[in-house]
Amino acid sequence: MGREITDEKLQRYFKITAEALETLEIAVHEKSLLRSVAEDFLTMARSYFEDAKYYYEKGDYVTAFAALNYAHGFIDAGVRLGVFKGEDDRLFAFG
Repeated sequence: MGREITDEKLQRYFKITAEALETLEIAVHEKSLLRSVAEDFLTMARSYFEDAKYYYEKGDYVTAFAALNYAHGFIDAGVRLGVFKGEDDRLFAFG
């Protein structure tokens, strides 16, 4: 069973997370108190995604995979909280 972080697995998660970042929308009004939460979650997701690319390029698949999971965790948390729109069950855990 899957005890390795393969290039194939990483590419799959990179694709899913990139597509999620491209398609999600902030769901709260600009004047909402939750707007700053949405923006912070989006910044964190993008930052971890960039970290994942950095570690992937260095050949550190374990850290790249961890960073991808953090990135997607922020995305899914934002959808669950209702600060992001996320309707696609392929991309969002709570869509």
